Amino acid sequence: MSPPDNNKLKILCIHGYRQNAEVFKQKTGSFRKMVHKWAEFTYITAPHKVLFVNNLETDEIDVQQSPDTEQYGWFFNRDDHTFRGIRKGGPAIGFEESISIVEEAFKLHGPFDGILGFSQGGCFTGLLCDLQQRNLLNFNFNFAIIASGFKSGSLPHLKYYEDLINLPSLHIYGENDDIIPTEMSVALRDCFESPMIITHPGGHYFPATAAQKQGYQEFFKSRYQWKQDFS
Repeated sequence: MSPPDNNKLKILCIHGYRQNAEVFKQKTGSFRKMVHKWAEFTYITAPHKVLFVNNLETDEIDVQQSPDTEQYGWFFNRDDHTFRGIRKGGPAIGFEESISIVEEAFKLHGPFDGILGFSQGGCFTGLLCDLQQRNLLNFNFNFAIIASGFKSGSLPHLKYYEDLINLPSLHIYGENDDIIPTEMSVALRDCFESPMIITHPGGHYFPATAAQKQGYQEFFKSRYQWKQDFS
């Protein structure tokens, strides 16, 4: 039996680098169908527009992304306003503005029970989890879903991840990801106390096949039940 809509989990969705809210919504359509009984989703777009480049050494390009799509990012880790997940060192340009965008989303559309992030959005979600644990956010959420996420290598973020994050989390990543290597997603996963893990044999995308359905539904059912028990 489906819960009433007003009892569903409310989840804020954080897209990947070079995506936007609409693109991410389209790419997660099959996933949403698997868990629609328990959750509803709100998608927002990052504040920083990304220019298209052809040099993979300079910038990280989603191979599924069309050059004529409006592309945005949550922060840049080089002074020329480019970003690569595997890059170590460098700044985190625009990070504070992105926190403000999420804070505004909580005010306008929240509260939210959880945050879902993909790729750079997963990295950003991990940083938000750490900030919340240290009581440095003006909003609160109860769980995180991180797909193809990773720890930020930006110098301002090196102080993060010092303590295990005590927050229910689901971590999804591919075993053949050529943009964010598996070990990077594992490193972020290991920052959480009791992570639930779903792996898939593919690359850098949000999987939604029969192989993941049971795991997704198990996580969402548990979070939904927790909400009912403590509301």
